Amino acid sequence: MGIYHIFIVSKSGGLIFNYDHNVPQQENEKTYGYPLDMKLKLENKRIVVSYGERDGVYIGHVLLAVNGQTLNGDKLPDGIGVLEFLEDKENFPVNLKFGRAKITTNEKIVLASMFYPLYALAVQLSPEQGSSGILELEADTFKLNCSQTLTGIKFIIVSDLKQSGINQLLDKLYELYSDYALKNPFYSLEMPIRADLFDQNVQIAIDQIERTGFI
Repeated sequence: MGIYHIFIVSKSGGLIFNYDHNVPQQENEKTYGYPLDMKLKLENKRIVVSYGERDGVYIGHVLLAVNGQTLNGDKLPDGIGVLEFLEDKENFPVNLKFGRAKITTNEKIVLASMFYPLYALAVQLSPEQGSSGILELEADTFKLNCSQTLTGIKFIIVSDLKQSGINQLLDKLYELYSDYALKNPFYSLEMPIRADLFDQNVQIAIDQIERTGFI
């Protein structure tokens, strides 16, 4: 069980707070022969698997290291391009480590802006008037819970499927937002939340909900 991510989205769809907590690491390391039985491509300055899922390596996973050397974007520490290196038969057999890509800040901003219209679409698609929009989405490996305030601020939690107490945590986040953001005379609405006390209390709330299942 665990909390993976927390996002707070403004009423206009902008990301004003994000927190990565207990994101599971999925890494796969193996020695490969020539030629590689998977297709790699350069995407957002990272080497990504685009074809050939096998041995726990899936499409979208990122190449993290070659022969124990951590990559610098799409290059080895000596500056040689990874794709160029892997095209040379003389460099095989080669040890490759793959893993899930870490979400960058820019990607989080894009995801927040994408969730905003999806939430509005859910309201429009509801057969009943006064729909509250998306409250929970469940996938095979995680669930997403969302709570929207009367002023349109959305609190989003991505967690393990078995994690309990999510609604209590959503309420606690709103309470902390009110105490440490809205009551801060230097905070402007729609702007990112920059408050150490807010961060600390979010961490405390998450730890408690993971440990006991309630606040």
